Amino acid sequence: MSNYDVKQEVIDKYSLRGRVFHKLRSDILSGRYEEHDELKEVAIGEELGVSRTPVREAFRQLELEGLIQIIPNKGAYVTGITEKDVRDIYMIRSLLEGLCARWATENITEEQMEEMEENVYLAKFHAQKGHLEQLTTLDNRFHEIMYEACNSKMLEHQLHDFHEYVYRVRKRALATVERGIASNHEHEMIMEAIKAGNADLAEQLANQHMINAYGNMEKNNLTEIYHNTEK
Repeated sequence: MSNYDVKQEVIDKYSLRGRVFHKLRSDILSGRYEEHDELKEVAIGEELGVSRTPVREAFRQLELEGLIQIIPNKGAYVTGITEKDVRDIYMIRSLLEGLCARWATENITEEQMEEMEENVYLAKFHAQKGHLEQLTTLDNRFHEIMYEACNSKMLEHQLHDFHEYVYRVRKRALATVERGIASNHEHEMIMEAIKAGNADLAEQLANQHMINAYGNMEKNNLTEIYHNTEK
C-alpha cells in the first residue's frame, strides 16, 4: 500500500461513503450481520440517514474486501470470513508483527516503553485474579503500543485491519486464564527484547507469538465456531 493509499483511506473514513463503509464493515465483523444475510440499500440508507449512492459505493468496497457478494438483479449478501481466511490472516500477521517488533526496537520512546512495562505488570495482576475481560483489554493495548512504537503508519494501519478482522475469534482465544498468562509471558519476552535493543530476537518472538495464538485457537476449535459467536 502506498503512502497515498494510506492517506486516502484515512481521509475516506470521514467522507460519507467512508463512514457508511466502516459502519457496515464493523457490523459484519462484529456479527450483527451473519453469512448469507442480505444487505438492503434502502433500509441501510434510512438507518444511517444517507441516500442510496454512498451505500452502493460502500457495497462495492466491501465486495473488494471479500466481505459481501453483489449478485446482479438480486442483491448484496454477506460472505463473512472463513476458517481459511482466519488462518491466512494470522500467518500474514505473524510476519508483520515480527517486522513491527523489529521497528519498535529501533523507534520506541521512553514513554511507550514505560507503558509497555506497566501493561505487562497489570496483566500479571489481572491474570492472578482471573479477570479475563481486563486481560483481553490489556492484550489488545500491548499490541497497539507496539504498533505505535514501530513508527510506520502503513504497517500500523495493516495490523489494525487484521486485528479487526479476527477480533471475535481472538477474544474467544483468550477465554482462559491459562492462555492469558501464557500470552502475557510472551508479551514480556517481546518487551524485554525490545528494551534490550535486540531487534532480531524481538522479531522472532513476535512472529512466534502470533503462531502460538493461532495454535491455541486450533487446539480449542475456536475457528470452527467463528460464525456461531453470540451476538
